[in-house]
Amino acid sequence: MIVRTLQEAEKTDRRVVSDNWESTRLLLRGDNTGFSFHITTIYQGTETPIWYKNHIESVYCMDGEGEVEVLGQGKSKIHPIGPGTTYILDKHDRHLLRAKTELKLACVFNPPLCGKEVHDENGGYPLEAEAIIEGG
Repeated sequence: MIVRTLQEAEKTDRRVVSDNWESTRLLLRGDNTGFSFHITTIYQGTETPIWYKNHIESVYCMDGEGEVEVLGQGKSKIHPIGPGTTYILDKHDRHLLRAKTELKLACVFNPPLCGKEVHDENGGYPLEAEAIIEGG
């Protein structure tokens, strides 16, 4: 059994901070659950381009207001996000995540993340990232 609290994890290297967001990774690949689980805060007034080519992500909004714009094939579609909204990027969708207010999101990744990943130049995470967490 694994037992962790968000408050404890936020004080460790499981908390990763980027320009537009921060994420506390409660479960990671090393926990051997087959997925990773994160509590992510998207900062108010930001727009984050994301394209998870290597991962499937499921997102549940716990708090805040925003929108996700799915991009592709010359068309885009905007979906509002608020408490209770779930969206699943099951087709490796390129998207823009906009936070009208601070968004607090619960996120699940498959395959699981290793730990210290941040978005690359395309807005995604590498598939294998052992080197990222060595010594972390």
